[in-house]
Amino acid sequence: MESMLNKLKSTVTKVTADVTSAVMGNPVTREFEVGRHIASGGPGLCWRIYNGTKKSTKQEVAVFVFDKKMIDKYQKFEKDQIVDSLKKGVQQLTRLRHPRLLTVQHPLEESRDCLAFCTEPVFASLANVLGQWENLPSPLPSDIKEYKLYDVETKYGLLQISEGLSFLHSGVKMVHGNLCPENIILNKSGAWKIMGFDFSISSTNPSEAEPKYSCKEWEPNLPPLCLPNPEYLAPEYILSVSCDSASDMYSLGVVMHAVFNEGKPVFQVNKHDIFKSFSRQLDQLSSISPAVLNKIPEEVREHVKMLLSVTSTVRPDADQMTKIPFFDDVGAVTLQYFDSLFQRDNLQKSQFYKGLPKVLPKLPKRVVVYRILPALTSEFVNPDMVPFVLPNVLLIAEECTKEEYIRLIMPDLTPVFKQQEPVQASNMILLIFLQKMDLLLTKTPSEEIKNSVLPMVYRAVEAPSVQIQELCLNIIPTFANLIDYPSMKNSLIPRIKSACLQTSSLAVRVNSLVCLGKILEYLDKWYVIDEILPFLQQIPSREPAVLMGILGIYKCTFSHKKLGIPKEHLATKSLPHLVSLSIDNNLNLNQFNSFMVVIRDMLTRMETEHKTKLEQLHIMQEQQRSINISNPGHPPEETKGPPSSGNQIDDIFSSSGVNGKENGSAAAAPQPNRMSLTLEEKQRLAKEQEQAAKLRNQQPLAPQSVKPANTSNTKTKDLTSSLLNNMTSLNSLSLANSPRPAPVQGTTMSAFPSPGPMVGSMGASVSNGFNPPMGFQTGGMGMGMGMRPTGPGLYGGMATTTSTPNFGALSQNQGPMGQTSKAPDLSALDSLFSPSQPKVTLNQMGPKPTPGTNTPWISQFGAAQNAQTQMQGAPVGMGGVPSGFGMQANPFFSPQNFAQPAAPSLNQSGVKHSASVNNDLKDLFG
Repeated sequence: MESMLNKLKSTVTKVTADVTSAVMGNPVTREFEVGRHIASGGPGLCWRIYNGTKKSTKQEVAVFVFDKKMIDKYQKFEKDQIVDSLKKGVQQLTRLRHPRLLTVQHPLEESRDCLAFCTEPVFASLANVLGQWENLPSPLPSDIKEYKLYDVETKYGLLQISEGLSFLHSGVKMVHGNLCPENIILNKSGAWKIMGFDFSISSTNPSEAEPKYSCKEWEPNLPPLCLPNPEYLAPEYILSVSCDSASDMYSLGVVMHAVFNEGKPVFQVNKHDIFKSFSRQLDQLSSISPAVLNKIPEEVREHVKMLLSVTSTVRPDADQMTKIPFFDDVGAVTLQYFDSLFQRDNLQKSQFYKGLPKVLPKLPKRVVVYRILPALTSEFVNPDMVPFVLPNVLLIAEECTKEEYIRLIMPDLTPVFKQQEPVQASNMILLIFLQKMDLLLTKTPSEEIKNSVLPMVYRAVEAPSVQIQELCLNIIPTFANLIDYPSMKNSLIPRIKSACLQTSSLAVRVNSLVCLGKILEYLDKWYVIDEILPFLQQIPSREPAVLMGILGIYKCTFSHKKLGIPKEHLATKSLPHLVSLSIDNNLNLNQFNSFMVVIRDMLTRMETEHKTKLEQLHIMQEQQRSINISNPGHPPEETKGPPSSGNQIDDIFSSSGVNGKENGSAAAAPQPNRMSLTLEEKQRLAKEQEQAAKLRNQQPLAPQSVKPANTSNTKTKDLTSSLLNNMTSLNSLSLANSPRPAPVQGTTMSAFPSPGPMVGSMGASVSNGFNPPMGFQTGGMGMGMGMRPTGPGLYGGMATTTSTPNFGALSQNQGPMGQTSKAPDLSALDSLFSPSQPKVTLNQMGPKPTPGTNTPWISQFGAAQNAQTQMQGAPVGMGGVPSGFGMQANPFFSPQNFAQPAAPSLNQSGVKHSASVNNDLKDLFG
């Protein structure tokens, strides 16, 4: 690891030293920051190319530097010739302005150690791309080493060079004189540009006359940098010391050969015997072998052969070359059109941008990203063109990596997110962005999503255009998982609710409900219960589609394993709302059945959950009672819940063992060994026996009479009729309230009390059809009548213990209409336990129903066995809950669950039906 760090440090130090030594003191460094060495170009690749930025504007540039140390081996006059030649080339390039020529940003500056000038950003020279790596940094940049030209790049590049030559020959009457791969520069966008005008020749004739060029004789003794590249020179340069525009066309032919042959020219030239080499070359060109051109594409092979002709008049000129079919490639034409966009009006541009998405997939990614994308993003300054350019930019973004998207696309998209003028263009932009929202949220950084993307979504939900609102509501569920929860809860959901309540479009209202239904799974339970379900009751319209949307949200919340609706909410809010909606006259039969299925499911679960709770409470009470019975020598412990026995006498008899001794039905309680007892224990035992003897001999205890609210005493009624009256009134009270949970399945009502304490199989919580909150204390027997133990012989020698119900508590119960009922007249109970009252058997205590009739009091016990079959056809509440929540469980993803009525429903709330609502509802609800 340390060696790697040292190597990296040495490399950085070397590069920094090279840059410092090369550019130090040059005036270019005053205005430009010089970066790393990236490429080389110019005659003999003598110019080192660095990336750089302008200090004042941060504009990116390329800095060309010629280090004079490279020519230290030459004599002074040779050095001067080389420097003068290079200066001439840069000065000529600076004066010429054309899209096909390299653009100079800062003119040539000379210092004691170097020459330097700045141009547009550059990638490399064509010679570097074709494998000539002289004067490049070490190690070799990987982007140059691995660079391969695509066909469209080659075609359009050669077309650009032809157009550049056409400008020189026809526009400025100039011959380049040294056209070769070293003098062809690929800029950062991939465009091919001409430079290296060191040996250019201008016409000596006036501009209106035929151009005439004077050529210098070849001087082999000059340094190579003072001579053009002989491998790309036309034969007439050397053999006849003449040249014209056709000479450049010969050079173009050799460049085309080199491009298709890995950078190799047509012939290798012996620079030490140049004249002999060109004489041999002339003979070969006269009868050029097909093998020389076999790697050149067939459609351009004949044109290259003509360019390489010995006779200059046979060679096509630059303007003719730009029109050959070889360049009629879709990609080349597209790139050419981009280069001429500044000449087009908005109508022509819009037509071109509309057809561009069909062409982009056919082009290489590098060409699209670095050549086409910058041209597209430059159009964002024209608001009217943004709707036509944006789809193409987003199409390119799909093929980019996240890093490329952030670096190349997002900075230009950020202002577009916020564009609101002109309104028509702004609406189009919203629609386009909404269709590509998954792309934006996937590749845009979270901070930029909060600042730019989500505000645009909020603006779309609140847009005045119904079409935009519908599209936005339909698209939101597709990317809801990418929205952070606080933004969804605090910003998105309130806007959807507002759109649903305030819109005058049925389609928007329905889509709002569908949208909420689909994103429920991304919300937490209590937010849904507190914010979403109450909102449903605020929706004013009663169209069938709206009602089915409301039902769908209830069903989703009720069925979802993460959400769910508590039974308290079901009983007090959800079920009353759904029941009232289910009988709406606009619903058809299928829709009504859908409501009833959900309502039955809710009732079943509510019944199951509440019954389970009561059963658990009953079990706890029985366990506590068993503990009290199993410890006869100790008084029952106080419990916070309702007592297992409402009669203190039961507790005394049970704890002392008197009942078991007198009845003879149980073995006598074992007596402790008196010899082993202490004095205190003997005294306590004697006291307990004395108390038990008094209880056996005394008359039955009469409870204190209950003072009724009415002070006037009435004549004592018969015991049976009084009890029946009270039972009937109590039963009516219970039936008027919410439905009671069914008794435990399988319980029966015994005709006679069981021996011992009467707990039986009825259970405390369902002993008489009333729950403990109704005012009863849970007793051992389910008939609601209190009896004391009567001693042996009664009911066949069995002692019975029951509890006394608290009838007085009934005076606080509410009637069916919420009014306080009057206290019942209980004066008949005053003599219930008096010594003179004859004993009443259990059969006499109950009413004798008339044959063929079924009283509510008796029917509630007879129906216990069928309690579980009352909801026939309803799915099981607990076991039938779908385990998942997605495309299958969510009714909003299964619209066939809801049926749309055949006839249009009456619009009760003034909601306007949009043109697309019928189709939307058909897709949503079948």
